[in-house]
Amino acid sequence: MYVRIERRWGFQQVRRAALAFAREVERRAPTLATSKWWKEERQGVFLDYNQNAKDRTVAAAYSVRPKPDARVSAPVTWEKLDEARPEDFTLATMPERFATVGDRHRAIDDRAFALDGLVELAARHERDGLGDVPWPPHYRKQAGEPLRVQPSRASNASARRVSTRPLIEIARSRSRDAALAGLDRWKARHLEVARYLRESDVLVDVMRGRFSTWTRIRINLEQVPEALRPPQEALDPDETPDDWSGLSVTAGRPRRPSRARTAS
Repeated sequence: MYVRIERRWGFQQVRRAALAFAREVERRAPTLATSKWWKEERQGVFLDYNQNAKDRTVAAAYSVRPKPDARVSAPVTWEKLDEARPEDFTLATMPERFATVGDRHRAIDDRAFALDGLVELAARHERDGLGDVPWPPHYRKQAGEPLRVQPSRASNASARRVSTRPLIEIARSRSRDAALAGLDRWKARHLEVARYLRESDVLVDVMRGRFSTWTRIRINLEQVPEALRPPQEALDPDETPDDWSGLSVTAGRPRRPSRARTAS
């Protein structure tokens, strides 16, 4: 969905309006949509309000995506949505489609809508106790933003991390393909477990180090009967860049550098 934004709204208000929109859609269709920022809490389509944060870029219609087959962002009608497949829209196929169906976005500027209603809804949410949510990790901490930590790693009163969901970690790798290959090996070892998993139960995260990124794969076993849930196994593959959060790596696992002790 692409919309024009009136210049009188600042990016903070636009983001809050997008968050209010996401929460309202989730309220009306809780099994289809989610406004949860953390992947481990999501169910359904995630409405990403953080794409409206300052300096975020949005892919417009006909922009080429960074895929091997040069896929193109293609607007489609609601009637064609069920049969549309991303791999059908590429740099090679788009000219013929454009010539056949024309520019599906030619009327985008014919209708404009105000954000006043969503801005008021955001204010009402805030009055009801629904405040801000985490920003993307590369933004500095914002006023009123909650702790930027995923729920399964949040500290409880005793300062110990307690997971709210049965999560196990499968792989860590500098290569996304290598991590996904590790996931395939895990599924092959646990065929009975894998059939219970939904797509949203496989959490593939791009982790940022100081100078590089790496891929972490976890699985939420919430849909798997407790008697069938496998324990945490050795990661496959198990590698973390040694620039990650200032940690060193021993046998593929992060270890904090030891502190020098001085005699008192």
